[in-house]
Amino acid sequence: MMLFDPGAKHRSDRTGRLFAIYEIVYTCVDFGAALTFVVGSVMFFSEAWMEAGTWMFLVGSILFAVKPTIRLVREVHMYRQGDSQKVAARLRGEA
Repeated sequence: MMLFDPGAKHRSDRTGRLFAIYEIVYTCVDFGAALTFVVGSVMFFSEAWMEAGTWMFLVGSILFAVKPTIRLVREVHMYRQGDSQKVAARLRGEA
C-alpha cells in the first residue's frame, strides 16, 4: 500500500466513506476559493471596494492552498487506516 493509491477508496466501505467525506470538503473549499475570487474581481471595479476585493483575493488564495493540504491529509489518513487493518488482520491470524 502507498500514498495516492487510486484503489485505496475501494478497499472497504469505511475507506469509501472516508474518501467521499474528504472529496466533499475538497469541493466545498474549491467552490469557496472560486467564489471569493469572483467576488474579489467584481469588487475591483469600484475604488471604494478595492481593499475589500484585495482581502477576498487573499482568502481565495489561502483556500486554494488548503486544497492540496486536504488531499495530502486524506491520503495519509487512508494510508494509516489501511496499515491498521493489516495489523488487525495479522493479530486475528488472518494474514
